[in-house]
Amino acid sequence: MDIQHILRKLPHRYPFLLVDRVLEFEKNVRIKALKNVTINEPFFNGHFPARPVMPGVLMLEALAQAAALLSFESLGTEPGEDTVVYFAGIDGARFKRPVVPGDQLILEAFIDRAKSGIYRYKTRASVDGRTAVEAELMCTMRKIA
Repeated sequence: MDIQHILRKLPHRYPFLLVDRVLEFEKNVRIKALKNVTINEPFFNGHFPARPVMPGVLMLEALAQAAALLSFESLGTEPGEDTVVYFAGIDGARFKRPVVPGDQLILEAFIDRAKSGIYRYKTRASVDGRTAVEAELMCTMRKIA
Protein backbone atom coordinates (compact mmCIF):
# COMPACT_ATOMS: atom_id res chain seq x y z
CA MET A 1 0.00 0.00 0.00
CA ASP A 2 1.65 3.23 -1.11
CA ILE A 3 1.28 6.74 0.29
CA GLN A 4 -1.62 7.62 -2.04
CA HIS A 5 -3.63 4.66 -0.73
CA ILE A 6 -2.74 5.59 2.87
CA LEU A 7 -3.91 9.17 2.29
CA ARG A 8 -7.30 7.83 1.12
CA LYS A 9 -7.65 5.67 4.25
CA LEU A 10 -6.39 8.00 6.99
CA PRO A 11 -7.59 11.53 7.72
CA HIS A 12 -4.16 12.53 9.11
CA ARG A 13 -1.92 14.93 7.19
CA TYR A 14 1.50 16.50 7.69
CA PRO A 15 2.89 16.84 10.27
CA PHE A 16 0.75 14.18 11.93
CA LEU A 17 0.66 11.43 9.31
CA LEU A 18 3.11 8.87 10.72
CA VAL A 19 2.84 5.95 8.25
CA ASP A 20 4.81 6.14 5.01
CA ARG A 21 4.11 2.72 3.47
CA VAL A 22 2.37 -0.57 4.21
CA LEU A 23 4.73 -3.50 3.69
CA GLU A 24 2.38 -6.41 4.48
CA PHE A 25 -1.33 -6.75 5.05
CA GLU A 26 -3.45 -9.75 6.01
CA LYS A 27 -7.16 -8.95 6.09
CA ASN A 28 -8.71 -9.07 9.58
CA VAL A 29 -5.40 -10.31 11.02
CA ARG A 30 -2.34 -8.05 10.81
CA ILE A 31 -0.48 -5.20 9.16
CA LYS A 32 3.17 -4.29 8.86
CA ALA A 33 3.98 -0.69 7.98
CA LEU A 34 6.94 1.66 7.79
CA LYS A 35 7.69 5.10 9.22
CA ASN A 36 10.91 6.71 7.99
CA VAL A 37 12.24 8.86 10.83
CA THR A 38 14.08 11.92 9.51
CA ILE A 39 15.80 14.87 11.16
CA ASN A 40 13.25 17.10 9.37
CA GLU A 41 10.45 15.98 11.71
CA PRO A 42 9.11 19.12 13.44
CA PHE A 43 9.21 17.56 16.93
CA PHE A 44 13.01 17.11 16.84
CA ASN A 45 13.48 20.88 17.25
CA GLY A 46 12.45 20.55 20.87
CA HIS A 47 12.79 16.82 21.68
CA PHE A 48 15.72 17.06 22.23
CA PRO A 49 17.90 19.60 20.38
CA ALA A 50 21.23 18.11 21.52
CA ARG A 51 20.08 14.47 21.23
CA PRO A 52 17.00 14.08 19.00
CA VAL A 53 14.69 11.26 20.13
CA MET A 54 11.24 10.44 18.71
CA PRO A 55 8.64 11.01 21.46
CA GLY A 56 7.09 7.80 22.79
CA VAL A 57 3.57 9.14 22.41
CA LEU A 58 4.21 9.64 18.69
CA MET A 59 5.43 6.06 18.36
CA LEU A 60 2.13 4.98 19.95
CA GLU A 61 0.25 7.27 17.55
CA ALA A 62 2.11 5.71 14.59
CA LEU A 63 1.05 2.26 15.83
CA ALA A 64 -2.55 3.47 16.17
CA GLN A 65 -2.50 4.80 12.61
CA ALA A 66 -1.22 1.44 11.35
CA ALA A 67 -3.98 -0.28 13.35
CA ALA A 68 -6.59 2.06 11.84
CA LEU A 69 -5.30 1.20 8.37
CA LEU A 70 -5.67 -2.49 9.23
CA SER A 71 -9.30 -1.96 10.28
CA PHE A 72 -10.32 0.32 7.40
CA GLU A 73 -8.68 -1.93 4.81
CA SER A 74 -10.17 -5.07 6.37
CA LEU A 75 -13.64 -3.52 6.35
CA GLY A 76 -13.16 -2.27 2.79
CA THR A 77 -14.14 1.25 3.84
CA GLU A 78 -12.64 4.68 3.81
CA PRO A 79 -13.26 7.12 6.62
CA GLY A 80 -15.64 9.86 5.62
CA GLU A 81 -15.67 13.34 7.03
CA ASP A 82 -18.20 11.99 9.53
CA THR A 83 -16.02 9.12 10.84
CA VAL A 84 -13.27 9.43 13.44
CA VAL A 85 -11.13 6.76 15.08
CA TYR A 86 -10.44 7.50 18.74
CA PHE A 87 -8.13 5.89 21.26
CA ALA A 88 -10.18 4.00 23.85
CA GLY A 89 -7.20 2.71 25.82
CA ILE A 90 -3.51 1.94 25.92
CA ASP A 91 -2.38 -0.98 28.07
CA GLY A 92 1.04 -2.38 28.82
CA ALA A 93 3.02 0.24 26.89
CA ARG A 94 6.71 -0.46 27.24
CA PHE A 95 9.48 1.58 25.66
CA LYS A 96 12.56 -0.52 25.02
CA ARG A 97 14.95 1.69 23.01
CA PRO A 98 15.12 5.23 21.65
CA VAL A 99 14.20 5.96 18.03
CA VAL A 100 16.41 8.56 16.36
CA PRO A 101 16.72 10.29 12.98
CA GLY A 102 17.75 7.86 10.27
CA ASP A 103 15.84 4.93 11.79
CA GLN A 104 13.18 3.02 9.91
CA LEU A 105 10.42 2.29 12.38
CA ILE A 106 8.58 -0.92 11.50
CA LEU A 107 5.00 -0.82 12.81
CA GLU A 108 3.10 -4.06 13.42
CA ALA A 109 -0.50 -4.40 14.57
CA PHE A 110 -2.54 -7.57 15.08
CA ILE A 111 -6.28 -7.57 15.67
CA ASP A 112 -6.80 -9.20 19.04
CA ARG A 113 -10.55 -8.58 19.26
CA ALA A 114 -13.26 -6.62 17.47
CA LYS A 115 -16.63 -6.26 19.16
CA SER A 116 -19.36 -3.59 19.15
CA GLY A 117 -17.20 -1.13 17.23
CA ILE A 118 -14.29 -1.40 19.67
CA TYR A 119 -11.06 -2.89 18.38
CA ARG A 120 -8.21 -4.25 20.48
CA TYR A 121 -4.78 -4.61 18.88
CA LYS A 122 -1.48 -6.06 19.95
CA THR A 123 1.16 -3.74 18.56
CA ARG A 124 4.92 -3.51 18.28
CA ALA A 125 7.32 -1.03 16.70
CA SER A 126 10.91 -2.02 16.00
CA VAL A 127 14.11 -0.75 14.44
CA ASP A 128 16.51 -3.24 12.85
CA GLY A 129 14.55 -6.11 14.42
CA ARG A 130 14.87 -4.68 17.94
CA THR A 131 11.69 -3.70 19.77
CA ALA A 132 11.37 0.04 20.41
CA VAL A 133 7.85 -0.01 21.89
CA GLU A 134 5.05 -2.49 22.43
CA ALA A 135 1.51 -1.95 23.66
CA GLU A 136 -2.06 -3.15 23.51
CA LEU A 137 -4.23 -0.46 21.94
CA MET A 138 -7.99 -0.10 21.99
CA CYS A 139 -9.68 2.12 19.42
CA THR A 140 -13.22 2.88 18.44
CA MET A 141 -14.73 4.27 15.25
CA ARG A 142 -17.44 6.82 15.74
CA LYS A 143 -19.68 8.87 13.49
CA ILE A 144 -19.64 12.58 14.24
CA ALA A 145 -22.15 15.28 13.38
